[in-house]
Amino acid sequence: MRHPFLIFWSKWRRVEGVLLGFFLLYMAQKYCIKTFGCAQNVADSERIASFYESRGYEETKDDTQADTIVINTCVIRGRAEEKVYGMVRNLQPLREKNPDLSIVITGCLIGAASREPSGKMMKALRKRVPHAQLLPLDEVGFEYAPKRTQGKAAFIPISNGCNNFCAYCIVPFSRGKERSRTFDEIAGEVFEAVESGCEEIVLLGQNVNSYGADFLQEKIKEGDAYTLPNGENVKPVMVKHLNRHRIPTLFPQLLEYVATVPGVKKVTFLSSNPWDFSDELIAVMARQKNIDRRLHLPVQAGSDAVLKAMNRWYTRDEYVALVDRIRKAIPEIEITTDIIVGFPGETDEQFEDTMDLARKVGFAQAYIAWYSPRPGTSAATKMQDDVPFLEKKRRFKQIDDVVCGRLP
Repeated sequence: MRHPFLIFWSKWRRVEGVLLGFFLLYMAQKYCIKTFGCAQNVADSERIASFYESRGYEETKDDTQADTIVINTCVIRGRAEEKVYGMVRNLQPLREKNPDLSIVITGCLIGAASREPSGKMMKALRKRVPHAQLLPLDEVGFEYAPKRTQGKAAFIPISNGCNNFCAYCIVPFSRGKERSRTFDEIAGEVFEAVESGCEEIVLLGQNVNSYGADFLQEKIKEGDAYTLPNGENVKPVMVKHLNRHRIPTLFPQLLEYVATVPGVKKVTFLSSNPWDFSDELIAVMARQKNIDRRLHLPVQAGSDAVLKAMNRWYTRDEYVALVDRIRKAIPEIEITTDIIVGFPGETDEQFEDTMDLARKVGFAQAYIAWYSPRPGTSAATKMQDDVPFLEKKRRFKQIDDVVCGRLP
């Protein structure tokens, strides 16, 4: 029979262990992430969470309990940027109660401010949030496994950055030069996601259609084969940019590879540019029935003159022809799009061209924005923002009514 003291001591040690666990849990630094923007930003936040947890932090959804609040930013529009500054202002009462509270700003605002040529954006950022710490996304990287937040869906970036420099777009500054992840790395993350219970794979990139162009141009000559993780040798698709230049891409092969992974019930991809949407990609989508039948294909405008000013490398007729080819191969497809109204110099007649295009295509949904100048872009530096704000709002409502069927 054990001595009563030994029994007491054994029970106390167990209680002591539990109390110590609660103490350490209470004492651990806590982080809270606030995410603005697109699916790519959500995917970034999933890795940022792992970045902090690898350093001993624990997550909290309650910002009043956080020791560090991380704001993952979006700057695609002026209003998105102002929301970030508004949140920082709203957090000021928490900083007054807890002077040790860390506010960390990361994401597209940091990228854009660090790459914007004049340096004015970074100077303004430092002035408006002098107390905040800045965390470039490059310091997080892809070596941190994502802490998934989207249930059965896995957001998997296949590339980061953009080389296209559309006149209105700040992404080449906020994200930098396009860099593709390796095929093997993406395939590995897909298998890991499926093993963890995910059934939908969402492939992400600023322009998924050009996936692999960077490493293919360095290592593979036209006509050479590329070896997939399963050992299959394939030839990259050569995409012609309206006779301006050609790029090799492996996106059709990557999409088909992911769609055939056992356990993947649905594959979605965001976002693709119309000018390098190849017939090979259409064929893959038609063959693999688990590829999402809701396709996001940004048009931005329906006027050839406006498209040219935007540095979009296609005409309205070429866009419509592409949609027709896709619908012929995949009759059940739904097309969603992005539209900008009030781009510098856009006339009433040119806006009517966009209205006409929307009627002709019959978009299932459109994400509409009125133009706002973004620092460093050619539109902001070389064009006058000459469409009045109230006119932008009018055009916004009118094109929205057309897309939603409220206006014939």
